[in-house]
Amino acid sequence: MKRSFPPVVDDRTRVLLLGSLPGEASLERGQYYAHPRNQFWRLVGAAAEIDLISLAYEDRLEALLDARIGLWDVVASARRRGSLDAAIRDHSPNALPDLAAALPELRAVGFNGGTSARLGMPALAQSGRALLPLPSSSPAYTLPFERKLEAWMALKSFLD
Repeated sequence: MKRSFPPVVDDRTRVLLLGSLPGEASLERGQYYAHPRNQFWRLVGAAAEIDLISLAYEDRLEALLDARIGLWDVVASARRRGSLDAAIRDHSPNALPDLAAALPELRAVGFNGGTSARLGMPALAQSGRALLPLPSSSPAYTLPFERKLEAWMALKSFLD
């Protein structure tokens, strides 16, 4: 059984980015998006205009919060061999509506990848927030970085 990390949010959060469930590298290190080939930090850093790559992990989280960006996952726990979303079985959802309701400044929720969007968007359909499916930052999703970045830049308008 694999479990998600606690949410990284505060009362200033305007954009909440939701993954599916941390992969093996992330679970081993206890860090969101720890796989060295995952493009998450590059993508969100570009949208927020912050150099996250050069920062230590805790500083990355602090910089995201300062930029009014939060992190969590749609899956609270699941069985999964390896890191692929297609292998997720017997999942339990995180309390997304409760978290969204507790964030007074929340404007938009971005879903990092198809599984995150498929599982998370129905839970937040009545939230009144913009829901943005985004191309996965995972190295398993082989869309060129530039095409991913184009979609992720939509987050910028919710941060201003």
